[in-house]
Amino acid sequence: MYYTVIDARYVHDFTIWAKSADGIEGEIDLAGELWGPVFEPLKDVNYFRNFSLAEYGTICWPNGADIAPEFLYEKVRVHA
Repeated sequence: MYYTVIDARYVHDFTIWAKSADGIEGEIDLAGELWGPVFEPLKDVNYFRNFSLAEYGTICWPNGADIAPEFLYEKVRVHA
């Protein structure tokens, strides 16, 4: 599926660079998206930057928070 995140890295603050399976890539500012109990720890930038690629094609954090790959894909496409 083309929404699958195949690479991601921390840029700064709450911004991540991500690349999808179809080659779409770009920066995503998630500062305004971190609401709700599971995302509360991510408001600490030191925790936020501790993400990894999940086996199901998105980014995730140690506390179980993740962001839907479709959402990341659309955020990149808007800015691409």
